[in-house]
Amino acid sequence: MMNNYSFRDFKSNDYAEVIDLWEKTGLGNKDRGDDLSTIQLSLKLGGKFLVMEELSSRRIIGTSWMTFDGRRIHLHHFGIDPEYQGRRLSIPLLEETLRFARDKKVQIKLEVHKDNLKAIELYTKNHFKYLGDYKIFIIRSVKELKDIGYDQD
Repeated sequence: MMNNYSFRDFKSNDYAEVIDLWEKTGLGNKDRGDDLSTIQLSLKLGGKFLVMEELSSRRIIGTSWMTFDGRRIHLHHFGIDPEYQGRRLSIPLLEETLRFARDKKVQIKLEVHKDNLKAIELYTKNHFKYLGDYKIFIIRSVKELKDIGYDQD
């Protein structure tokens, strides 16, 4: 069977189409701060952003955004357009993603919602291990980054 998709690096003019895909898949929202300048900064810091494109239409049908903190890759916004789900396209997208981690020779880490059973199955079949009973906390609003105001004794 011939592939009807290709992979390439994200380009700035992809941003609107990517945001549309993320909204369809539930991967993005304004509170996450996933604006174009954040994406570009993550790329300057050694990350990678793959887009999966349908060959005939040149439509972006998948994304895999990887940030790099100097010690491991964090996988964000890995998803396939809902119109293309069920065609096993996540497998080659994950293969390309893991190739980047192998080339950098670093660990790769991700977060997945506990109810996203398809994603959990994909990741566990491909050697991702459950990290344990960690709870993940985040402050999304920069306005909430305030001094905690305690006195030190």
